[in-house]
Amino acid sequence: MAIFDDLEAEQDRLEKILAGLDDQQWAAPSAAAGWNVADVVLHLAQSEEAVVASVGGATLRPESGSGGTVDQIMDDLVTAQRAEPAMVFERWREARRAAVRALRAADPGQPLSWVEAPMKPATMATTRLAEHWAHGLDITGPLDIAFPDTDRLRHIAWLAHRTLPYAFALAGEGAQDVRCDLTAPGGVTSWVFGPDTAGSAIAGPAGDFCRVAAQRMVPERSGLKASGPHGAAALRLLRTYAA
Repeated sequence: MAIFDDLEAEQDRLEKILAGLDDQQWAAPSAAAGWNVADVVLHLAQSEEAVVASVGGATLRPESGSGGTVDQIMDDLVTAQRAEPAMVFERWREARRAAVRALRAADPGQPLSWVEAPMKPATMATTRLAEHWAHGLDITGPLDIAFPDTDRLRHIAWLAHRTLPYAFALAGEGAQDVRCDLTAPGGVTSWVFGPDTAGSAIAGPAGDFCRVAAQRMVPERSGLKASGPHGAAALRLLRTYAA
């Protein structure tokens, strides 16, 4: 399936970048608040290990009343398991390969446990691609390392559009049809999500759309244009994850 191949390709790109970092770069602050580069990679390793556990039947939803937000739980895990960069790098390399193998082998129709809600393997792979891409931005931006947009962003844009009904519902605004007309990297192809009959729309560069959805860019600094009665709200609520 293409999503598994593209997930591997995105991880391969990140692995090549990480393999070239020196100790000072591993210890440098990332764009993820409070985390250095090694912390970001450790978080990715922990998340990939959670994918393997989910495919194996583990329940990953936090217990009711356990206290703390998902972000706080993730931060606590990173704080508790910090290690030397070489160990973190190898842990992630092993975990990301094991996770892709597990997702490829999983029953494609059987939802897997995850933090907010169960999802099928292909959708989980899409969320993993989105997270690796977003954290790739967190790592490469502060280090001034090239990280160009690719056509793999199509998966992330699809995920962000697919999540809109949930985002609207969470905000108490009711599900609304929104059409997204996005210019793919390279500026030639358009990616369209949503019905032609939608009264609201978001249009502009796919890279900006994905950055806004990943909370790596505020809508006002993007090249995105919202129209219709619910376009501005959709742009404000855009996410690649449930939160």
